[in-house]
Amino acid sequence: MQFGIFSVSDITRDPTTGATPSEAERIKASVAIAQKAEEVGLDVFAIGEHHNPPFFSSSPTTLLAHIAALTERLIVTTSTTLITTNDPVKIAEDYAMLQHLSGGRMDLMLGRGNTGPVYPWFGQDIRQGLPLALENYNLLHRLWREDVVDWEGQFRTALQGFTSTPRPLDDVPPFVWHGSIRTPEIAEQAAYYGNGFFANHIFWPTSHSKRLIDFYRQRFEHYGHGTAKQAIVGLGGQAYIAKRSQDAWNEFRPYFNAAPVYGNGPSLEEFEGMTPLSVGSPQEIIDKTLTFHDAIGDYQRQLWLIDHAGLPLGTVLDQLELLGGEVVPVLRKELANRKDPETAEAPTHQSLIKAKYGDGPARQPRPNANRGDNLTGTSPYQDTSTAKAGQ
Repeated sequence: MQFGIFSVSDITRDPTTGATPSEAERIKASVAIAQKAEEVGLDVFAIGEHHNPPFFSSSPTTLLAHIAALTERLIVTTSTTLITTNDPVKIAEDYAMLQHLSGGRMDLMLGRGNTGPVYPWFGQDIRQGLPLALENYNLLHRLWREDVVDWEGQFRTALQGFTSTPRPLDDVPPFVWHGSIRTPEIAEQAAYYGNGFFANHIFWPTSHSKRLIDFYRQRFEHYGHGTAKQAIVGLGGQAYIAKRSQDAWNEFRPYFNAAPVYGNGPSLEEFEGMTPLSVGSPQEIIDKTLTFHDAIGDYQRQLWLIDHAGLPLGTVLDQLELLGGEVVPVLRKELANRKDPETAEAPTHQSLIKAKYGDGPARQPRPNANRGDNLTGTSPYQDTSTAKAGQ
């Protein structure tokens, strides 16, 4: 099982000091947080994609490539890549490049985004959010698997003889998670393609996430990708940890009360009781996380949000020390002991290579005159058997 952290990249005033970090400070802090995550033994660092204040992560591939260059084993990923407002051709190119630069230590999570004004900024209509998500991923899936793509859809211009470059590393597409809070059509899409399903698992009770996960697992088996137990599931969550439980509650309370997404709503105690939010000592975080397994069974990835609501960098790094030093080692052991032998392992680039090639060498794509001509859209030398083989 993979453990890690994810960030929504908010730039929020610290309610205890009145200080608001600059964009430069938050960007540098994110790099430091990712490096610390690897240092303390976590597996994954994820960043969201936003194009509006008060967020900074408008270019997650740039940030993640930099982090990959500074780390050795950390998997870098997104906690949302906007499949609705990004051109799937550009997603295919950008994340294949990140895959090469990271040596395969990456994957991505696709989501629709929930900020209405972003859609018209990129020439789209939020009322078409779900059809956009479905159609754009259908194209992205093909772009990574077919050397030459002919395609026509509703939301972008047609493609004729198009080859996305660079081709995926080892001719193995990056692993894709489909993230959702409430949409069964996204769980269905993840199941149809045999991809992973990530339940955001922050604002809603675990029982809400369980319904979507159960549906995804059933449909994963229906489409013949394996048994329901072999479906690939990830969960989000939030945590604030201190050595002493009461210190955790006292320290986090002012941040919770002032945070735009929480303020003027349920109390901290009420919210912690109703949702996956975990506040307390390391043992209390362990106990709360194990309730997720009690509810949904084995899963492959657990990410926590720990750097939001104005928490200063020093506090976040302290959280990571406790998370990596006292929480995750216990969870690794406990969840390994609970694991059903039929449950699939968390996917990695190496496991995907093994699944595709067995013990044989991986294919290494090279420039080929028989591929499409991206300048004119056609090629008199195009070999359509290459495209058909990738379907």
